[in-house]
This record gives sequence, C-alpha cells and structure tokens, in this order.
Amino acid sequence: MYRPLRRAVCLALLTACTRASPPIEPAASPIPAPSARSSSAPVPPVRPHDAALVAPEPVAPRAPCLPTEPSASPGVLVEESAAALDRDAKERALACADEALELAPRNVGALTARGEALAAANRVDEARLAFARALAIDPDHPGALLGAAELHVRRLGGKPEAIEAGLEYAVRGARAASLRKDRDLAGRLELVAGMAENDLGRSHLALSHLDRAVRARPDDADAVYERGVALYELCRFDDAQRAFERALSLAPDDPWTLHQLGLLAERRGEGGRASSLLGRARSLAPGDFKEELPVDMAAFRAEVEAAVAGLSADERRALQAVPIEIQDLPDAADLLAVNPPLSPSILGLFRGPPEDEACTAADGPRCRTIVFYRKNLLRFARDRRELTEQVGVTLLHELGHLHGESDDDLRARGLE
Repeated sequence: MYRPLRRAVCLALLTACTRASPPIEPAASPIPAPSARSSSAPVPPVRPHDAALVAPEPVAPRAPCLPTEPSASPGVLVEESAAALDRDAKERALACADEALELAPRNVGALTARGEALAAANRVDEARLAFARALAIDPDHPGALLGAAELHVRRLGGKPEAIEAGLEYAVRGARAASLRKDRDLAGRLELVAGMAENDLGRSHLALSHLDRAVRARPDDADAVYERGVALYELCRFDDAQRAFERALSLAPDDPWTLHQLGLLAERRGEGGRASSLLGRARSLAPGDFKEELPVDMAAFRAEVEAAVAGLSADERRALQAVPIEIQDLPDAADLLAVNPPLSPSILGLFRGPPEDEACTAADGPRCRTIVFYRKNLLRFARDRRELTEQVGVTLLHELGHLHGESDDDLRARGLE
C-alpha cells in the first residue's frame, strides 16, 4: 500500500523551496531522454512553408505571478511558486515557476519548482523532463535531486527500477546536501532513501538512512514512522513499538501509524486493542485499509485444499511427504531463522531443505513443511476471488522452493 507523506517541507533551491505533493498513479522507469513521439512510426519532415498553412491558436495573455511586483526576481517567483503549491494552487505554482524560467531559463531552482508543480498536477512526463533538465545543468543540486528522488520513489514507485533510480538520486542528494552543511535537506533525502530501501524489501539497508533522517529531523513524523517500518520488517518489534508510539505523538491521527500499532498489538495477542487500532485506521483512510475478509479457519482450510486438488498429479505426489500447516501469523522463530529476517507480512513459508537434499537432525522430526498465514493472506486479498487466486500462487511458490527454486527463479515465473 502506498503511504503519502503528510507535510510540505521547505528546502533550499537557490532562493526557492520544494514542496511534497499528493500521490499520483505509478508510471514507468527513470527519467528518460526527451522523445517526440511515443509511437515508433517515422515523423515526416516539416517543410518551412507548411507552418503558414495552419493558423496558430490564439493564446490568452497570462496574468503575472506577482502583479504588485512587476520586476520580481526569479528567486522571488520561485518562492511564490512554492508557497502556492503549499496551498494546493497547482496552476498558480506552475505559472510562477514558468515566469521565473522566462527570466532565467537555466535557473535550477525554477526548473525544480516547475517539476514539483507538474508532479502535483499529475503531469508526470513533463515533471520528469523538468527534473532531468535541472540535473543536466547542475547534477549535484540537492533540491533537484530531492525532486527527482521523490518523483521516482513516491510517485513512480510501482516498479523496482523506478525505486532504484529514486534511491540513487536520494543518496547522491544526501551527500551533496551534507557537503553544503544543509542538515535539514540531507535528512529529507535520507528519508526518501530509507523509503526506497523499505519498498525494495531491504529494510536492513534502510535503517541506517532512517537513523540519519531522524537525527537530522527528530520531530518529522514521517521519518520516525518510516524508521518504525524498517524496525518492524526486521522483527525488532519492541523497538518498532517505541518508534510508532513516537510517530503517533507527533501525528495523532495518522492512519498508517495506527495500522502498524494494530499489527503489533495483534502479534502480542491483544485482540481487543488490535481491533480498535485497525478499525480506527480504516475509518480514517478507508481507501487504504479495508475490512478483513470474513473467512474463518475452516473456510480458509477449504481454500487450501481446493488449491491442492487443482495441482497436477506429479505435484500432488510431491506433497504427500510435505505436511501443510495453516497459522494466523508467522512465528518470530521462523522469521528470524534467516539473516536478514523474513518480513512479518509473508503469505507463506517452506521449511526445510529442497527435495533433492537429505534432511539433518537440525531440521527436526518434520523435515519439510509448507505453511500458509491466514491473516496475512486475508489482508492481501481484496475479495474472495483474489484470495482463491493468491492461495494458489502461494502454494506454487512454496512448491517451487521444495523443488529447489530460488526467489529469483520464482519471480521470473511470476510467482513472487
């Protein structure tokens, strides 16, 4: 699930500010080179006299960004663009940034402000080009790097390659901001780097970025929350509890923090508190947190049995010596059996060596087992049809491990 940042943050862009913006639909890949067409068809040449055949559309004169300051500098116009974006006045923010660029076409602050305004208006491709142009002029400008990083991690983050690109921008930006002694901006960039590593499933790498982010910005609820996510994914549940409680003290109605605290309460067996926290998160953000599917243990077991019955005869024979278990949530011992730990949100698990390896005494009396985690699967699925589908995918994934396939092998087969 996507978790937006809550607050706009003022950052040095020459004499300007960048602003965080609401999310948009995920798009593809890192910042590309400009392209005239999305089609591969050839573009016919334009003869000089062709332009005279079509009358240009009349363009209404644009009102000045600051009518009372007709001689406003590019820096002042960029500041006004940032202020407008803070008020969610996207068109005004873009107009002010464009006016600044008319005065100073290579002003990196103005290009970054334009990118922020375009991103807020869901004009993703144009935003990418604005940030690309800014970084072509100054590859180490921390404000432009922040804009590009947030675009890729927070807005284009549906694909791992986009997140990886955003991570590179964030790391480079944090280094540049530190060299400029801008502690606040460096912390903001470390936060984006930590978000990227968390999203990539590498919370063991995210934690150092987020430690630095919280040291630089101790009252930033987003940084404190994201650090809690890394601790939770690393199964450091007591530390995660403290981080989320701190985040909640900074933002008492944040649904994401409430949801995480609910998951922690659930793991501790505090059913009533978990239900209250999770319900409050749903009421505050119904689009992000849905009701858990009403599928009890007996009905869930029937889903698993149906998935097994649908396997090929060879796969059913392979399962004869592998018991199937159903648990509500993963045990900490299973999660911590590898380093770095498995995520507490895993949907299933294969315990033991592949079928072509002998069992050892360390494997215990039940050498191989496949486990389904009911509550995690119920939260993952949007409806009963999707639950049936995901139970089948999880079964095939764990069977792949039985046959000796790695996670990379399974991902290549669409069984991630």
